[in-house]
Amino acid sequence: MGDPVLHSPAAEVDEITDEVRALVADMYETMDLAPGVGLAAPQVGVSLRIYVYSYVDDDERPWRGEIINPVLWMAPTVPGSPDPDEESEGCLSFPGERFPLRRSERVLVTGTDLEGAPVRIEVDGWRARIMQHEYDHLDGILYVDRLSEADGRTVQKIARKRGWSRGGGSWVPGVDDLEG
Repeated sequence: MGDPVLHSPAAEVDEITDEVRALVADMYETMDLAPGVGLAAPQVGVSLRIYVYSYVDDDERPWRGEIINPVLWMAPTVPGSPDPDEESEGCLSFPGERFPLRRSERVLVTGTDLEGAPVRIEVDGWRARIMQHEYDHLDGILYVDRLSEADGRTVQKIARKRGWSRGGGSWVPGVDDLEG
């Protein structure tokens, strides 16, 4: 949580190289091991505008891909307090915790895939939440930055207790415990 790369806007990808392909493969592996439903390049210490996602809906249909240099459009967010049962999310940059956060119900994302082909994704519900969450990472925003004041104070207490408010730390999914 305290690493500066997580709090700064990521750079555009100028060219899809073998290094970018290797990064995306590593991101999929890390996301799957965590396990997570999305992972942005800044979360693995690389300040590039790339994220991967993977989600299986209630009908057991897999949805998986990567987006390079995404652009996000959102429907207006419905005012009100988020439902803790239906609108809570977590993050691999603040592992082991979940907090309620109101997000837009519908989004459109455009960008490119690893072959440089255009990508256009229009989704709603949890898929829209995933797109917004990962896109925020590319702008240097963690979901915990968007929480209510009370939940934000709880986040700060947890971060101080676990030593996550300082830069330079890391957590390796499947290897490290959450207290480290």
